[in-house]
Amino acid sequence: MLASMHFAREDSSSEQLIRAYEHGLVIVGEQQYRASLIVSPGQLLTPWRPRHAAELRREDFEPVLALGPEILLLGTGSRLEFPSPSLTVALLQAGIGVEVMDTAAACRTYNILLAEERRVAAALLLD
Repeated sequence: MLASMHFAREDSSSEQLIRAYEHGLVIVGEQQYRASLIVSPGQLLTPWRPRHAAELRREDFEPVLALGPEILLLGTGSRLEFPSPSLTVALLQAGIGVEVMDTAAACRTYNILLAEERRVAAALLLD
């Protein structure tokens, strides 16, 4: 009897694939980042001003508006912290869905959506 095997293809040509995350560090493609950042399939913006969820301001999401993703994954660091809805209202008005999660979950979810060729962006706080 043959054992069942599951194969998963990794598109190693994607420069925007998140390869690793740990507190204070994220590896995108072959580059290491130790500051908050915004990553999308076509762009990486770093450093991103806020370091902690409590520091988020409405204008911090303007770069996301310019990217025009269908969904934004907001990684709030090692803990899940929901920002005030007033901070993300412009994104929602522009038709951009916002999902808030801890940064590790945001990294995993970003890679899944990237593999599905979705228009996704991840704003990652590395606190």
